Amino acid sequence: MVTTPALIGLDWGSTSLRAWLVAPDGAVLEERKSDQGASTLSGHGAFVAAFDDVAGAWRAAHAGLPVLACGMVGSTHGWLDVPYVRCPAGAAALAAGLRRPGTGDGAASASSSISASAPYIVPGVLFDDTSLPPDVMRGEETQVVGALHLHGTLGASSCVVLPGTHSKWTQVCGERIVRFATHMTGELYAVLRQHSVLGRLMPDDAPVDPDAFVQGVDAARDHGELGLPHQIFAARSLGVTGRLPHEMLADYLSGLLIGHELRAGLQWRAMAGLGSQPLALVGAPNLCARYQVALHRFERPADLVLDNTAPAGLLALARAAGLLPIDT
Repeated sequence: MVTTPALIGLDWGSTSLRAWLVAPDGAVLEERKSDQGASTLSGHGAFVAAFDDVAGAWRAAHAGLPVLACGMVGSTHGWLDVPYVRCPAGAAALAAGLRRPGTGDGAASASSSISASAPYIVPGVLFDDTSLPPDVMRGEETQVVGALHLHGTLGASSCVVLPGTHSKWTQVCGERIVRFATHMTGELYAVLRQHSVLGRLMPDDAPVDPDAFVQGVDAARDHGELGLPHQIFAARSLGVTGRLPHEMLADYLSGLLIGHELRAGLQWRAMAGLGSQPLALVGAPNLCARYQVALHRFERPADLVLDNTAPAGLLALARAAGLLPIDT
């Protein structure tokens, strides 16, 4: 039986673009990828061309199908700078904040006269309680909406962790994102590996070493009070002194950085009295597997591990915006 798609969904990041043809139940019927990320493009025409390149055939075959995009495509260096929605932010608020390039103020409406060459763009989320510096996300909010759509038990109260270049620790309450904290773990690893003295001892072709990763996690868990700036130097000193083979140093550094993120993230939850909340990991399976190993070392394994939930989130937002029938 052939399933009729309900939506074209895009996760348009800074360096890459993923597109899905999404079924009414949120299942992905087809997927396409492109390296035409938002930061590689400039001007309306370039974004239209990239959009048509990845999704043009689908649009031609399924005329009138709604298209939603999340991610950095809605940032200041994207197709359209879509204003952030402030916490607390749920599906209704995000749907109300959808904007579409080429429509004057960009306001989204199922009945308005809109440019056929552009998708609806999902707003990011801003957390700013004035007591600390503000925090922002673009793209992860859609994955959180998708996780809640797929697993309703997370909606009442949960912590959704999204590992990545900029990991997000997100507190959900009453189906809404009420606060979150960003950890630049993945980007910090890449910078240290590629542009610091630490990377000079790390061979590019070293195999994955689970034991070295666990040693790094345990160092953060047991001695994190010494401070990350001090502890990361061990990724060099252990190699210089021969305490760790050079092939193990990259995974040791990865474990150390993720361990510090978990140490801070779990304390962040505990300080708010939320340590008993369900904890869900959402993201690429190989990266979530690393976080699951690290969480076990902290004796707090994840209650749920999910792959990419952006397609389900985009579908839920399309319904909330009235772009799809509720029962589609």
